[in-house]
Amino acid sequence: MENIIKIEEICKSFGEKDSRTQVLNNISLTVGKGEFISLMGASGSGKSTLLYLIGGLDTPDSGEIFLDGRDISKMRDKELSKLRREGMGFVFQFFNLVQNLTVEDNILLPLVMDGKSPKKYRDRLDSILETVGLSDKRRSYPNQLSGGQQQRCAIARAVIYEPKILLADEPTGNLDSKSGTEIMELFSRINKEKGITILMVTHSAECAAYSDRIITLSDGKILP
Repeated sequence: MENIIKIEEICKSFGEKDSRTQVLNNISLTVGKGEFISLMGASGSGKSTLLYLIGGLDTPDSGEIFLDGRDISKMRDKELSKLRREGMGFVFQFFNLVQNLTVEDNILLPLVMDGKSPKKYRDRLDSILETVGLSDKRRSYPNQLSGGQQQRCAIARAVIYEPKILLADEPTGNLDSKSGTEIMELFSRINKEKGITILMVTHSAECAAYSDRIITLSDGKILP
């Protein structure tokens, strides 16, 4: 299997001098194209930090991160920004929807902000709305949706560009168990049908069971 994510000896610390805390300690990891990976571990083990480094939202102290064969540390800001917009999707615990925009306008927002014409993406929008089960809610506003529906809208927004990689940080952490199960089934469907590589941080063993592989972090290291 060809690797889409390759991490080599990543270290990351936070704090100042004597109070500095090492969060990641020589992490090395590969993720194959189309894999669904869960990152697990106790709070403070470095899961979310690793996810944000892979997403280019933060930079490591040392080590290298390759996405689809490209070293992101060598990318210019404009290149990295383009990669984050078009090559990666992000889903968080909180939905981060724009309250005065409809479901379809929230989904199309990344395209609009990138200067694209929404009209050219109507077929893709219709397909994504069907995939996430929100075709009948396309004109609704976030405050008219349940938590699970809002997260499905956020997922649709994350995949409107058809990214190669989807990064999810505790995507069911703000949902009841039934809605959480629906979200995990949706992730599984997106992974299998669209071939999108998914890297998900979760505390839930039930959620992790949907993935192909579980990677456990402890004290900044990957457990064997």
